[in-house]
Parts: sequence; C-alpha cells; structure tokens
Amino acid sequence: MRKNWIAAAVLGLLLNGCAGVQTAPTQAEKQALAPTGKLRGAFLANQPAHARKDPASGELQGIAIDLGRELARRIGVPFEAVTYPTPAALVGSIKSGQWDIIFTGIIPSRAKDLDFSAPYIQIEMGYLVGKGSSISNISQVDRPGVRIAVLEKGATDFLLTPTLKAATLVRTRTIAEAVDMVRSGQADALAAIKTVMFSITDRFPGLRVLDGRIGVEDIGIGVPKGRADGAGYIRKAVDEVKAEGFVKATVERAAVRGLVAAP
Repeated sequence: MRKNWIAAAVLGLLLNGCAGVQTAPTQAEKQALAPTGKLRGAFLANQPAHARKDPASGELQGIAIDLGRELARRIGVPFEAVTYPTPAALVGSIKSGQWDIIFTGIIPSRAKDLDFSAPYIQIEMGYLVGKGSSISNISQVDRPGVRIAVLEKGATDFLLTPTLKAATLVRTRTIAEAVDMVRSGQADALAAIKTVMFSITDRFPGLRVLDGRIGVEDIGIGVPKGRADGAGYIRKAVDEVKAEGFVKATVERAAVRGLVAAP
C-alpha cells in the first residue's frame, strides 16, 4: 500500500514538472523555421494587436514582438520583425519568402497557403460611426443606403462580404482612408477590429465605437505550407507559452482595449 502511494506521488511530481518543460526544436524544425539563421516574423505595422512604436525610443513594442522574441529564444536564433502597411500587403507577401512566420487572423481563405497554430489572442470586431450619426446600435447598420468602410482583405471584409443583407461595403486601402470617409460623410460606419477603433477615437473626439460586437478575430501564427516540421514546432511552442502564462502576461502588459488572451 505504501509503495503504491509513493509511486503515485512520484508520478504526480513528474507530471507537474513536465508542465513547465520547454520543447527544444529538432534540427529539422530549426532549419524549417530559420533557414537564414534568424526567425523572421511578419505582421501589420502600427497595429495595437501586434506592435506599436514606442514614442520615446521609436522601437517596436507589443505582443508580436514579445512572442516572436520568445519563440526565437527557444529556437536559438535572433528575431527579426518584418512589417507591412496594410492587410492586403501582408496577405500578398505570403509566397514572397520574406519571412518565416506570420502573426495574423486565422481566416479559412488563408489556410490554403498557411498552417496555423491555435489562436493566442482574440480581438473583438465592431462598428465606429461619425459625430452626430443617427446610428446608435449595431442592429441599425445593415440597412439599405448604409455605406460601411472596411479595409480591403481585412478581417471585417472577410466577415461581412458573405453576410451583409442590405448595407453596402466600401473597401479602402488604409485605415486612415476609411476614417476620413466616415469623418467626411462618404461612409456611414467603419467596420474594423476594436483595438484599432479605440485608438482612432482617442485621436478624433466625436467618433464613437458602438456597443457590442459583430464577431471575434482569432489571431494565430502561420507558417507557409511546405514547412511541416516548422509548423509542428510552432503549434507546440504556442500551446506551451499559453499554458505557462507568457501570453496572458504580455497581453496584460500591452493593455490594449478590445483584446484578450485566447483560452
């Protein structure tokens, strides 16, 4: 009886210890992820969900930077940030060979070119309206004559294109262009992720984000198809950093409204 109790205790200690063990990459996994000797991570520039420039130093800081550096540390190589100005430019770079991993929304249309990890953060999506707008809640947006500005090939473009019944989408190349359309009356609402919209309302008093959400964008790490060894390691590593509390800590440190660590 005593032997059984001791064996059970030892097994419990071993299992608890394994929870904090970091999986080291095999040589094949390392080569697949860092063929240039660096882990190059791609994401949108000046996107609160990923990274922003520090006003004082000008250096990029944020969740993608923290997570990218941690993954590079585990692999044993330096991390290099590769940024793109628009979602269209980011998506258009998938087959360019300019990066090794991409921090982006887990969207079905991208799965044909990318193998994704589990989501590490989630971002609420919603609507922003202009000063004096008669639209007061989400249910009033999808109506005849309402023009909704969206970033071309962004998360809300993919969400709303197949689901809108009466309103019209107006696609723009940049978020600044979409905001200008709402402020000038050329669009009645902007559909975007809330992390972006809250930062917009900070700069333009009078614009407001409607309560509620139209969806949630799951953000994960993608690896280009054909790098199965690398994709397998990224899946394991993302699961580990979530379980260890690393992602939760970096999300709390970033303090971005509309964004939470994924379960």
